[in-house]
Amino acid sequence: MSRRTKKVGSSGRFGPRYGLSVKKQIRSIDQNRHSKYTCPRCLKKNVKRVSAGIWECRSCSLKFAGGAYSPRTGKFKTLENRLSRL
Repeated sequence: MSRRTKKVGSSGRFGPRYGLSVKKQIRSIDQNRHSKYTCPRCLKKNVKRVSAGIWECRSCSLKFAGGAYSPRTGKFKTLENRLSRL
């Protein structure tokens, strides 16, 4: 049996619809959403997404708001860089 989702991964659920470039974008969003991130309090890699914009550390139970698909958005990273220069 052949693998149907080798190129598109989790976005293979859409089948032949929407085109390859759209499915690649959805795949990268899914990978960012489901991966683990570093906790700002305990610095362990245990932060997972609870729902859209809500993130929780599994080890220290810290809940905080972030981006919809990643805990730190691009604007937050820019602000962090500017504050570190001061």
